[in-house]
Amino acid sequence: MTSSVQLLAQPGPWQQLQYLQSELGEAATDPTTWPKLGQALRQAGHDPELVVALVSQLQLRAEARGKFGESAQHMLFTRAGLEQATRFQVSLLHALRYANAGVKRVADLGCGIGSDALALATTGLEVLAVDRDPEALAAAAINLREFPKTQVLEADVMTMPRPEVDGVFLDPARRSHDRRLFRPEQWSPPWDKVTEIFSWGLAAGVKLAPGIDHHYLGIGSHAQWLSYDGALVEASLWSTQLAPEGPGRSALVYHHHTIDVLSEECAPDAPLTPAPVGALEQYLFEPDPAVIRAGLLARLADLTGTHLVHPKIAYLSGPSPTDSPYWTGFEVLAEVALRPKVVKRQLRELGAGPVEVKKRGADVDPAQLQKQWQQKAGIPVVVFATRVGSSHRAIIARRLKGA
Repeated sequence: MTSSVQLLAQPGPWQQLQYLQSELGEAATDPTTWPKLGQALRQAGHDPELVVALVSQLQLRAEARGKFGESAQHMLFTRAGLEQATRFQVSLLHALRYANAGVKRVADLGCGIGSDALALATTGLEVLAVDRDPEALAAAAINLREFPKTQVLEADVMTMPRPEVDGVFLDPARRSHDRRLFRPEQWSPPWDKVTEIFSWGLAAGVKLAPGIDHHYLGIGSHAQWLSYDGALVEASLWSTQLAPEGPGRSALVYHHHTIDVLSEECAPDAPLTPAPVGALEQYLFEPDPAVIRAGLLARLADLTGTHLVHPKIAYLSGPSPTDSPYWTGFEVLAEVALRPKVVKRQLRELGAGPVEVKKRGADVDPAQLQKQWQQKAGIPVVVFATRVGSSHRAIIARRLKGA
């Protein structure tokens, strides 16, 4: 049975989709136009199956702009493929590791709709894009159509012969029937196959769920966690050939088109170094999630002269308003017991207005507390519901300028 994506990958329907996108312009991204558009196309005598495929693809392209920008309007997507697809700016960082290492031909094993293969091809590499899903592969073939050195192959990574390449990239599927799979043994391909591929001795990289346990990482040389504009989006593991940083773990912070990397030389699966713990001081710092997941709080604390306020909670504190790309800084205005009436009274005394509530290590509902503590006018503040030492406390603070 031909899927809607396979239908649109055919020359005639593909041209219709491109013409429709061009004619609609910005209206193609407006959800209010889609029902009327579908109705108009059916009334004009177009095949209902094709109409559904066309309108669904316009919806996917509108959603894909966040990952692919304006290029999305020239691409083909599946729902599952778009959800797992790597943002293009991030895929390009992957691809540059191969290009800078002198790799010539890369196999993207489990390529999905081809987002990483597209970045690899953009850097001038020859790419073998492999997937067992014919629908995803139809999308990949369209998305890679401008690159003659790219080959698209329908095959199962688990049973296919070892490809004739000098580099491999994997992005294992981490969902099954809309259910997220947390254990790498459940991924497709599973972790034992990833381990086997890393043992081939080629330049190898694998995209991982950011919450992966560190004990899995010993098969590679360098593990990196990446945040994009404050959101943790992935972890990745690289073989020696693709790790110019050397062995270790790092956090890459991609913010407003600026890249900063905090790293530590160690085995990727090495035990975490505990960060120092001390009293709450005049400034509180909320580390970037990539720094936290990479286990680099001790490294950041050492570089900045700060310390945790609780050994198991990722808030750092220090006496100075130190600027860093690896955290968001706050000036502490007050610290009180984490009791709603006590906090509300303190907020009134401070002349607080808009209130944002963050929590770590406290069993509270931030949305409910935010509604309860909100004032009509006053200075904007952030209330941290957390623990300081052995006590549950509310830290009232305001963001540092530019944070």
